[in-house]
Amino acid sequence: MKKKMMIILTIVIVVLVAGYGAVGNYFYNFALDANDEKEFLDDNPHLEESEAVMAMADVTEAAELADSEFKEKYPPSSLSVVSDDELQLKLHADVYEHHEDNPKWAVVAHGYTSNAAGMTRYVRNFHEQGYNVLAPDLRGHGKSEGDYIGMGWHDRMDMLLWIDEIVKMDPDAQIVLFGVSMGAATVMMTSGEELPSNVQVIVEDCGYSSVSDVFIYQLDDLFGLPEFPVLSAANTVTKMRAGYDLYEASAVDQLAKSETPMLFIHGKEDTFVQYEMLDVVFEAAPVEKNRIVIDGAGHGEAEKVNPELYWSTIWSFVGKYIE
Repeated sequence: MKKKMMIILTIVIVVLVAGYGAVGNYFYNFALDANDEKEFLDDNPHLEESEAVMAMADVTEAAELADSEFKEKYPPSSLSVVSDDELQLKLHADVYEHHEDNPKWAVVAHGYTSNAAGMTRYVRNFHEQGYNVLAPDLRGHGKSEGDYIGMGWHDRMDMLLWIDEIVKMDPDAQIVLFGVSMGAATVMMTSGEELPSNVQVIVEDCGYSSVSDVFIYQLDDLFGLPEFPVLSAANTVTKMRAGYDLYEASAVDQLAKSETPMLFIHGKEDTFVQYEMLDVVFEAAPVEKNRIVIDGAGHGEAEKVNPELYWSTIWSFVGKYIE
């Protein structure tokens, strides 16, 4: 009887472990495998164009035309670095130089499943203000190597490499870090690292407070599932396959160590990265700071909904630190 119970117990443990691994792998592939199509983004009600965006159709069309003309007039050069971790990933960035004596630089970071080429709107606006611009492809995106999505955590260390490259090109560079969504989380996470004095200001647009926070929200929203044991299983697999801890990847913890002035931006109607996260990240930063809320804007829509307010606020804040 005792032997039979041991066999049953062993079978139960094996089944539980197998189930735990299967759940973890499923959600890792679902969210973090860079080669797995992210179908949950298609027809996602949280990412549908808001009424405010549709009302700005003429402005949006004019901006898209300006973006197209910019691409034709200013084709970027390519720059690459190799990540300094054991993966030794070759990472790519598009560079838009002014080819004149100009120390102003902007590093423009894209969002989840996007790439540098998709950031033309932001690149153009910085370039028009006299900035040289470096737009990196984050790990597993665009032309950069990597088979996983770092959600800003490992990308923060890659951001240090891009900053070093700019300083090599121009030791007097005055740098603003700018990011949208996952790119915003990336620059917030970067803010907690030891940065050279060249990095003088940071602007984040609709970034999340931590990877675990945004995943807990998405688990409930998309599947109606609890944090435990689902996220725990996904975290176990993430640590094995991507080498980082979902609970460690915190913008809030990094912001608490920051010494760089920062502007926080969020759309009031953002339900993909909840608008309430703005308060969390803003309060976490013990730096000179400001924030702007764009009424009517959903996720990543702030610039489209009110470009005049968006950019005037950015130039006013950034202009305090970069002339």
